[in-house]
Amino acid sequence: MPDATDRRILRQLLLDPEIGNAELAERAGVTPASLWRRLDRMRETGVIRAVESRIDWRKLGYEVQVSLRFTLDKTEPRAFDNFVAAARKVPEVTEIQTFLGSVDLRLSVIARDMAHWQDLYRDSILTLPHVSDSDALMLVSTIKDVQELSL
Repeated sequence: MPDATDRRILRQLLLDPEIGNAELAERAGVTPASLWRRLDRMRETGVIRAVESRIDWRKLGYEVQVSLRFTLDKTEPRAFDNFVAAARKVPEVTEIQTFLGSVDLRLSVIARDMAHWQDLYRDSILTLPHVSDSDALMLVSTIKDVQELSL
């Protein structure tokens, strides 16, 4: 379990993921050697899984974002595996999540514009296997997008 020093390090990483180790050590109040050991331990234990880049897809020309919810045909034994395998092949699918309840899976999909979305929907989404029901929610705006909790 991370201690207070580890949490200070994590808070600084969340504020600035691209911070250098010397600056991170200074802000967290530890020596560079201690920082390195703590970061290494947190990586080994899975507290820190990765340092990631978050891409603003709109700035790359993807103006349409859709959340698709699917219920699969439960009578088909391989429905889940076949669906996921097919969904992974669609380049515009940026996220696949599974759920308990009436919705089995959710896909996040991006498209350049409505014409691209229509082609994508017709050619790639409607052809996904073993779908018994689906629902689409088009993103209008993001009010809050926080990936972390307060440490």
